[in-house]
Amino acid sequence: MAPQENSSPPMSPRDLKDEQPYAMPEPKEQQAANKEEEEVSKQVMPKDFDDLLPLVGEFGLYQKVLFLLLAPFCFFVGYVYFSQIFITLTPDHWCKVPGLEALTAEQRRALAIPRKADGSFEQCRMYGVNFSALALEGASVDELLLRGPDPEWPVAPCGHGWEYDHSEIPYATITTEMDWVCDRSGLPPAAQSSFFVGAIVGGLVFGWVADHYGRIPALVGTNAVGAIAGIATAFLSTSFWAFCALRFCVGLAFDNCFTMMYILVLEYVGPSWRTFVANMSIAIYFTLGTVALPWIAYGISNWRYFAIASSAPLLLAAFTPWLVPESARWLVSQGKVDKAIKIMRKFEKINGKKIDPKVYEEFRESCIKLKKEEDEEKKYSILDIFKTPRMRRTTIILIIIWMIISLAYDGHVRNVGNLGFDLFVTFTVACATELPADTTLIIVLDRWGRRWLACGTLIISGVFSILATAAPQGGVAAALAIMGRFSINISYNIGLQYAAEILPTVVRAQGVAFIHIMGYVANLIAPFVVYLETVDKILPLLVLGILSFAGGVLSLFLPETLDQELPTTLQDGENFGKDQKFWEFPCCGKRNAVKEEEVVSPVGQQSNFYRAGSGRSARSSVRGELYRSSMLSRSASMRSRRAKTMAAVAVAAVGTSASESQIAVRTNGDSVV
Repeated sequence: MAPQENSSPPMSPRDLKDEQPYAMPEPKEQQAANKEEEEVSKQVMPKDFDDLLPLVGEFGLYQKVLFLLLAPFCFFVGYVYFSQIFITLTPDHWCKVPGLEALTAEQRRALAIPRKADGSFEQCRMYGVNFSALALEGASVDELLLRGPDPEWPVAPCGHGWEYDHSEIPYATITTEMDWVCDRSGLPPAAQSSFFVGAIVGGLVFGWVADHYGRIPALVGTNAVGAIAGIATAFLSTSFWAFCALRFCVGLAFDNCFTMMYILVLEYVGPSWRTFVANMSIAIYFTLGTVALPWIAYGISNWRYFAIASSAPLLLAAFTPWLVPESARWLVSQGKVDKAIKIMRKFEKINGKKIDPKVYEEFRESCIKLKKEEDEEKKYSILDIFKTPRMRRTTIILIIIWMIISLAYDGHVRNVGNLGFDLFVTFTVACATELPADTTLIIVLDRWGRRWLACGTLIISGVFSILATAAPQGGVAAALAIMGRFSINISYNIGLQYAAEILPTVVRAQGVAFIHIMGYVANLIAPFVVYLETVDKILPLLVLGILSFAGGVLSLFLPETLDQELPTTLQDGENFGKDQKFWEFPCCGKRNAVKEEEVVSPVGQQSNFYRAGSGRSARSSVRGELYRSSMLSRSASMRSRRAKTMAAVAVAAVGTSASESQIAVRTNGDSVV
């Protein structure tokens, strides 16, 4: 029998071509490698640091480690700032009267110290009576105590020193050792003011060091100065002027001992994470440090040992160069691109990313080109923000508001001893308000905006402060004052970034630095505002309340920056906010939400330009601009030029069917629609 023929038709060449052989599934390792290669192939060539950061990870493992390393520096700034309060505390006191040494402190006070109209004892006057002579005349001490002081006895100022009540403050302070009370009670506030003079000088000196030699040398240097001066305070404070000089030296470290590290970490964090890192680092670490500080002082109960204990930890900053990388942004701004790339490769490895080597090559070439362009651009000075009327008015308002906020914040910190409640408990509770204040800010700032929130929190702080003056001394007054402190905490955080968002890029760093320094000038006055308590106990909170209320009203005359394109040029700054209405509220109108946009080039290659979180809340806005390199300012102008170029390409691609006016260019938003 002949073999059976196959009835199926022969396959054509086309069928053979279309037929796919059975493919074995790829191993998981190969699939992962293919996926990695695909991701690498999609990577957009970066033009500046903000383009490169997302590729190595915006909040990967390395950034999380840096976030944890912020903790000791948050403690340091709290120790530097608040330790002087516990070093210069003034307990209740009265004149020392000879001849009554055998009596108890209560008996001596009841017999030899006159009372004020409100029934409290005088602190700076005594009965000018020779009690030893009275005893010789036959008047026994028991009889004198039974009769009480004679209203006819003459009253005189203290002539033999003072006695101090250590029941609430259980240790001698430098104030009690040197008797800085009564006619010398203005010396502690003056010494504390010298601290802020040092802070002004330190901001300028270490800011210059940070810009010329790097963030790490400035960070190590400022902490070393603070540690040495703080430890020396315990040994060399033999006079008022020696103490002032040492407080000046400690003040050199204030803010800088933390700010350098704070900004360095934020420079490595992506825009979407800056709100969390900026606020939660303060909320968690700073709160823990300041809440613990009064109990450290209480436990040590010796102002000299406390000065050493609160200063010596700053020496740990000497290990920073081995733990924290130098700012890659600063390295790029100085033309040290290879060192910056070396650091970013380390981030890439630890964060588990894979970047095409061509990306780094493109980044290197772009940075070199940007550096040349920057050297050719016009240089601006702080005077430029005062040349045009609207920007001049806005800058002056910013200065006044920031001075009010700084004064109110520092005044509330120092006034805790005047609330008629336990000092250590009150200080702890007041510092604990930093946590809910920062947490609240994270939730509401990008919803309600800066303008009305600044206004509301300042006015609320003013109202609570004024109400505290009318409340009886004790728990109620302390609670109202603490609520005022809570509100001013929120205002402080808002104010830190407001100027950085309003001032144009070309003068932002200089303008914010100037406003920041004016805040230190206001801090010089804060100890003397609290000193008004010697005139009338209600005056400190009354002054702080009135100033806060006025600052809140003044905030309404600033433009809103939420979801707004931030100004780049001086003309942008002059026009910023012109189209906003006075009663406009972000929650009650349309919000110009800025999303990531895609641009398709004529050849079909996709490029992503994203806005670097101009609407995000971050303390870094002010603190960072004070020390941040000009590379950040340059980045905005570079992106502006790049966006305009892409718009022109898009117009050419779509031809006459679309005009250039139909293509909206976000010149500072890093996107083209």
